Amino acid sequence: MTKLEEQCINTIRFLAVDAVQKANSGHPGMPMGTAPIGYLLWTKYLKHNPGNPKWVDRDRFVLSAGHGSMLLYSLLHLTGYKVSLDDLKNFRQYGSITPGHPEYGLTPGVETTTGPLGQGLGNAVGMAIAEEHLAAYFNRDGFKIVDHYTYAISGDGCMMEGITSEASSIAGHLKLGKLVVFYDDNHITIEGKTDIAFSEDVLARYAAYGWHTQRVSDGNDLDAIAKAIEAAKAVKDKPSVIAVRTHIGYGSPNKQDTGEAHGSPLGDKEVELTKKNLGWPLEPKFLVPDEALKVFRGCADTGKKFEDSWTKLFEEYKKKYPDLAKEFLAWMSGEVPADAFKDVPVFDPAAGQVATRSASGKVMNAFGPKVKNFLGGAADLSPSTDTIMKDTGSFSATDRLGRNFHFGIREHGMGAIMNGMAAHGGLIPFGATFLVFSDYMRPPIRLAALSHFRTIYVFTHDSIGLGEDGPTHQPIEHFMVLRDIPNMVFVRPADANETAEAWKFAINYKKGPVALALTRQKLPVIDAKKYSGAEGLQKGAYVLAESGKPDSIIIASGSEVSVAMAAYEQLATSGKKVRLVSMPSWEVFDQQDEKYRESVLPSSVTKRVSIEAGITKGWSRYVGDKGISIGIDKFGASAPGPIVMKEYGITSEAVVAAVEKLLK
Repeated sequence: MTKLEEQCINTIRFLAVDAVQKANSGHPGMPMGTAPIGYLLWTKYLKHNPGNPKWVDRDRFVLSAGHGSMLLYSLLHLTGYKVSLDDLKNFRQYGSITPGHPEYGLTPGVETTTGPLGQGLGNAVGMAIAEEHLAAYFNRDGFKIVDHYTYAISGDGCMMEGITSEASSIAGHLKLGKLVVFYDDNHITIEGKTDIAFSEDVLARYAAYGWHTQRVSDGNDLDAIAKAIEAAKAVKDKPSVIAVRTHIGYGSPNKQDTGEAHGSPLGDKEVELTKKNLGWPLEPKFLVPDEALKVFRGCADTGKKFEDSWTKLFEEYKKKYPDLAKEFLAWMSGEVPADAFKDVPVFDPAAGQVATRSASGKVMNAFGPKVKNFLGGAADLSPSTDTIMKDTGSFSATDRLGRNFHFGIREHGMGAIMNGMAAHGGLIPFGATFLVFSDYMRPPIRLAALSHFRTIYVFTHDSIGLGEDGPTHQPIEHFMVLRDIPNMVFVRPADANETAEAWKFAINYKKGPVALALTRQKLPVIDAKKYSGAEGLQKGAYVLAESGKPDSIIIASGSEVSVAMAAYEQLATSGKKVRLVSMPSWEVFDQQDEKYRESVLPSSVTKRVSIEAGITKGWSRYVGDKGISIGIDKFGASAPGPIVMKEYGITSEAVVAAVEKLLK
């Protein structure tokens, strides 16, 4: 290591140390130990352009060990992204662009939101998948317009989390050769040395997954790290993991290789001792020597050359393949073809009842051929969730063009991979499982919502109506759990035609994730000649029918709309003035203006009944203090679906009784 290289590395270290100390909060140890990896990767190997963080063919860098965020922020500032020295000084402060853990969409150059350990590595797998699929679809001889790597740094915490096993297993199975992961093997977690809880051979585990594995014994050995990177890139048919033996809090006389360096500032005295130990000036704080800055800022010139070269190539590509070029730009901008839903079927009540999961499969296969960047799969449940896209093949180690993904029984990994695919750009990913198993993927769902990722979840078997599988498979609290996540849109269509409208909404929605809750059991198709059309779903809730100026309102979602319809018919026949409202999505309804919301649920009508086969908590926001919510506030039971529904009071008789009680 040269003196200049050492200076560059120590610049990273002490920007991190000073920022954490000023904030009096944070994780200084990881950036101090991994600074050599960051320096070498970002200045020598990473293909990126600080002047344009969104350049489409850049390499992706994911800091899965997101607690070490000051490593990333320091590198972003030093290499010329729009992250200033003042931003570093405002680390972890309200309103800053340098939060405690990296957040997608907030800080230029941050590729994904990390912090919950292992999620970033799962995202990196998704990014590598996206690169492979886009390259297979768009590249032509002499025109590699998609050709980049995904790099990640993970730590012991990432390696312990179960999600890492799920995502790494499928990455090895798919032979993602352009994925390179650095394992920051520093032997320390918050509680102390890792050997109190962790003794497995990580590289042996990764070899079993089908990864190319290497070990670097000294985290300060730049030559060894460089050789490992080059060896990793030379292996085309396996993802690579490089275990680098680092020292957390490197250079700190009293806190190196201790848990104290993990999650708290070094302290003023220890900062002084560390700077002296590594030959760094005590003042000024946040020192960036001119010589070091010159090295880092060279990335801006190199990055511009990278992008200029790509732009020149793409201009030639446009001339030779104009239709493909147009399609590429449309995919990357998130456009959906105007005629995407032209051939979607309209379901006829006369044709009989249809489960909304079945209707969903037909709708997907109708718009799928037009929305070619829509792809995804299930956690080993494609036949049950009806999410197989016909005539598109399966994405595999030998077929990168396939659009059906077989995630295996890995809901948690599936969610994180979907987030990576969405973060990469160019694709609209979906993932499917039973609604009750959304519990297994709650962390990536939450991160998708936090990041406003364009991901779509297909959750079937959405109530006790699924029947005999019983309470382990019957969701009860799940509607409300998903509705409670900020930025999340939860949609529960009432019939086949509302399901088509739900897909239309989901495909065109760009503000965040959308979850569709679909039935296993068959439901009547609502007669559009007698009731309002399903297009009302686009506003979240709409008046399905009414018998005169209403004295009462029945509100229902999903499969319970048909139950409410039967009650409405009985009440209307008996002369009651009732309004029936289908409410497939609270979130979409709440986004409408006050005038529309008042037109559907007039404040003058306070006698309201809601019915939904899930917990009643939350419905008071729509039925009010004087209303009645019919639902299920206990776990389900194993029996045929209609019997469970009847035994649990999800019946038209219960709705009629509730309305009559209110009218008295």
